[in-house]
Amino acid sequence: MRICVFSGSCLGIRSSYKDAAIRLGHAITSNGYDLVYGGSNIGLMGVVADTVMENGGHVIGVIPRSIADLGVAHNGLNDLRVVGSMHERKAIMADLSDAFVVLPGGIGTFEELFEIWTWGQLDYHEKPIALLNVDGFFDPLTAFLDQVTSEGFMKPAHRAMPFVSDTPDAIFDAFRAYVAPKVLKVGTG
Repeated sequence: MRICVFSGSCLGIRSSYKDAAIRLGHAITSNGYDLVYGGSNIGLMGVVADTVMENGGHVIGVIPRSIADLGVAHNGLNDLRVVGSMHERKAIMADLSDAFVVLPGGIGTFEELFEIWTWGQLDYHEKPIALLNVDGFFDPLTAFLDQVTSEGFMKPAHRAMPFVSDTPDAIFDAFRAYVAPKVLKVGTG
């Protein structure tokens, strides 16, 4: 199984974010999974990749040329793919992956989460998605998404698509049991 990780290109202000990225990297390799990610050597992205590689795992990075040219491409990966655009990057990462884990991050991380979630909602894929909820980082987001659902802008089955946990092991257990919802996006409630 290939796990795609979306995460920050920064480390954040809490050491627990880096610790969680290391735990996730260990969990990926201990389960015999491969990592697919954004191809950078910085931030939580780099921490996960380094941890997977240090533990003998296989890592595929996908990075746009414009970002690679900034000197942040991780040149020590098993497989680094330099592509023409962010759109191409996300499509390749999605195609290569069997499941998605989201670590804390900024606007780019959220954009990746929402795009892959939307694709699942539209039945473009049937792959599981999870949020690794480090120190409650995603609690405000999940509360907002509950409000979006209660206000009738999202179906409960689609709201339930991303699994939320503070441990990689629980996430991988949920992935193994995942069944994509068979609810059409269009229409009411």
